[in-house]
Amino acid sequence: MAKKVVATLKKKEAKHYAMVIRTIKSEKTGAYIFKQEMVPDDMVKEVLAKK
Repeated sequence: MAKKVVATLKKKEAKHYAMVIRTIKSEKTGAYIFKQEMVPDDMVKEVLAKK
């Protein structure tokens, strides 16, 4: 029997995170690679601005 997973991050003082997924073209093969990062919500624009 499966157990329910209780989310412990739903507290008021808990930080909220967003997953940023970028598409990057490989210089070696020319194929596209997906990079994933977990960043705090307030830093999403800064992470997307840098290359």
